[in-house]
Amino acid sequence: MMNLRSIYPFTAIVGQERMKRALILNAVDQRIGGVLIRGERGTAKSTAARAMAALLPEIEVFAESPFNDDPRAPESWSDWAKERKARGEELNVVKRKTGFIDLPVSATEDRVVGTLDIERAIKQGEKHFEPGVLAAANRGLLYIDEVNLLDDHVVDLLLDSAAMGVNIVEREGISFTHPARFILVGTMNPEEGDLRPQLLDRFALAVDIYGIRDARQRVQIMERNLRFEGDPEAFYREWEPKEQELANKIIAAREVVDDVEYTSRDLISIAALTSSLQVDGHRGDLVILKTARAQAAFDARKAISDLDIAIAAELALPHRIKRGPFHQTEITVTELQERIAEMQQQAAAQGESEVEAEEESEEKEPVKKKA
Repeated sequence: MMNLRSIYPFTAIVGQERMKRALILNAVDQRIGGVLIRGERGTAKSTAARAMAALLPEIEVFAESPFNDDPRAPESWSDWAKERKARGEELNVVKRKTGFIDLPVSATEDRVVGTLDIERAIKQGEKHFEPGVLAAANRGLLYIDEVNLLDDHVVDLLLDSAAMGVNIVEREGISFTHPARFILVGTMNPEEGDLRPQLLDRFALAVDIYGIRDARQRVQIMERNLRFEGDPEAFYREWEPKEQELANKIIAAREVVDDVEYTSRDLISIAALTSSLQVDGHRGDLVILKTARAQAAFDARKAISDLDIAIAAELALPHRIKRGPFHQTEITVTELQERIAEMQQQAAAQGESEVEAEEESEEKEPVKKKA
């Protein structure tokens, strides 16, 4: 295994705040559904993905399981774990570092989902499953460079698994199920072609990044990279406190994200925002809610705010909104906050008008005399 200290620290990456935020929030709640990072070469896309995986804490798994089953979540166990538990076998628990799985562009469906040995099942009555990439990626980070060059069908399978959190393989009436919940990170250079709109929409979050123009930050990038190349161990030690601090915040947020509250007013704000921006479908609404809850949890708050919704929308809408009031890559948190506040004022004014109209109607209505 690669020495983690030879991986550039996540907190040492200069700028690219949207990209880092999208990765952090997916680490807080893997159910968000992944992030697509679009940008020119040399903008730290793959560096950030590797650094995030290295930053994440160790996980408890069954020693012999190729599926990284969580010993504390039996409801999510693979058929492999359930069958051995049913037979009364002892399942030893060990800790492993969060996995980083790099999917090659040439990957086939069988390589991704795994294969069932039908001949063995028929002749010997044994259900034998050869794990694929999704098994190795469970509870880790699955990275796809140049995702736009991957076969559309394979991308579909990956996005299905990222959304469902489970991989089900069926052949000739025989099936095998295992958990497949992972942080999905796809990167691409738009100059080499784009994803089909149907696939683009299925990435929960999307970030467009560019080379940093600020001269001082560009100097920082050069200085840090030279120090890292000169002595990776010393560079890691320099950034280790910040790495640990961020890792602890992610761990704490994971513990409370399911308890973060939201109100009907929050849901109306999200729906009104996506409707006003003419966002097709409802996936964007759900992604904004999940991302807003992850942001609140990361900030150690118990309920989402309008700012959380705006931050989430900044990440969830760039690849979903049509050319209209905002250009795809120019949508900002400030603009979104202003838009949310404006719609809330309109809703409040409309509510007051309806109450006044109702009261006026009641005043005009004649009182019925008793017989």
